[in-house]
Amino acid sequence: MKRPNILFLYTDQQRWDALGANGNDEILTPNLDALAARGANFSRHFVQNPVCMPSRVSMLSGQYPSSLGITHMGVPAPEDLVTLPRLLKQYGYRTANIGKLHFLPHANRDHRLPHPSYGFDLLEIADEPGVYEDAYRAWVRRQAPDQLDGISAGLPPNTSLWQRAMGIEDGIVHRGEPEGRHDHKRAIPFAADDHLTYSAFVAARAIEFIEAAGAEPFFCIASFYSPHAPWIAPQKYLDLYDPAALSLPEYPPDIDRGRPPESDALYSDEQLRSAKQGYYAMVSEVDHYVGRILAALDAAGLRDETIIVFTSDHGEWLGDHLRYGKGYPADDAVSRVPLIIAAPGAPEAQQFNAIVEAVDIVPTLLDFAAIQTPPFMQGESLVRLMNGGGSRQKEAALTEAHGWKSLRTAQFQYLIHDDGRENLWDLSVDPGAYHDLAQNSDYHDALAECRHLLLTSLLARERPRERAWTY
Repeated sequence: MKRPNILFLYTDQQRWDALGANGNDEILTPNLDALAARGANFSRHFVQNPVCMPSRVSMLSGQYPSSLGITHMGVPAPEDLVTLPRLLKQYGYRTANIGKLHFLPHANRDHRLPHPSYGFDLLEIADEPGVYEDAYRAWVRRQAPDQLDGISAGLPPNTSLWQRAMGIEDGIVHRGEPEGRHDHKRAIPFAADDHLTYSAFVAARAIEFIEAAGAEPFFCIASFYSPHAPWIAPQKYLDLYDPAALSLPEYPPDIDRGRPPESDALYSDEQLRSAKQGYYAMVSEVDHYVGRILAALDAAGLRDETIIVFTSDHGEWLGDHLRYGKGYPADDAVSRVPLIIAAPGAPEAQQFNAIVEAVDIVPTLLDFAAIQTPPFMQGESLVRLMNGGGSRQKEAALTEAHGWKSLRTAQFQYLIHDDGRENLWDLSVDPGAYHDLAQNSDYHDALAECRHLLLTSLLARERPRERAWTY
């Protein structure tokens, strides 16, 4: 039996609703919509942490952040961590990660140094576009060294601090200097040639990996930075969207009245629409390159023997709650992300509304590859559900970070803090989670049910070490 190839298409900071297949009639994502039409589209898929590093390590290891001890940013993943590529290598897979991995902090290290493998045969790491001397910058330098000054998204604040402390001058012009990077303001045209974007780099190198595939199966993560802010995209993708025609977030009246009237102010109508234009343009650029990668898969004759996964590490407020970015308290805008799985032999054009979690992805892929799931993994395979073998019974998704846990059921989001404070939102009447009902007497029974469900869920997720004998 030849095991299936696995192509993992991974974006950064993409909301569940930033996809045409998920009901958004403003955004243009024809290739991803076509992928959803030939696979399984999970409409209630939640990540286990609302920021990059813990979410990515959790997903690729099939374990919750609290089990890994990685519940916030800046915690390096252990080099001996059992990851999906490490398991697949034991069964003959050639493995690659192209683009962002983010298993290590990136603001305080030299990106020219070798990176821990985490089970990958090929690592072409680039944590941020054009910021570091990494695989992406080397790729651009090889093609167009005169355009290096146009590719940087701008130095993150902590990177600026580290480089000043270490006396580093990399000779590259970074966007936003000398004031520094401003992530969340407006759509920004890419300053170099269109074929030199980070998304183009990920696609080009993923295609080369696919075209070089031999007889052994492969596992390839094509990890895009988009649509993570700052919202920089080639002008032709920005031109796909008329900002004036884009919708605004649906704010409760009290919040809407508090927004500034000035057109250039943060959270004004004009600024919100410009931000959405940039965000959507980045998604559309990714969609274009997803189409290129899938076309290469077809040209190599590998589509019918390859599992294709599309997902993201977390979402983006995009002005909801008068916020940009991601994090606490992990409402749907941040914790709910796309998940599409198209697998050989699995039924096509499936829409699933059952609750699923990012920790379920690794057990699902192992199941499809006829590889046993290690007992310490905490997710559950979705293969039986996809093949019509039974309904999904998971009652809730858990998103957690240091000091709090969030439980998402079909109707509620429940939040508990380490000091005992609780919040409850009824998403059936308040989908944006603006009105906390924890102190509302009409919801005391629902609050108690969520507490009970969280406790039983935590008990079910325990994975004690295997004992060697009876005592």
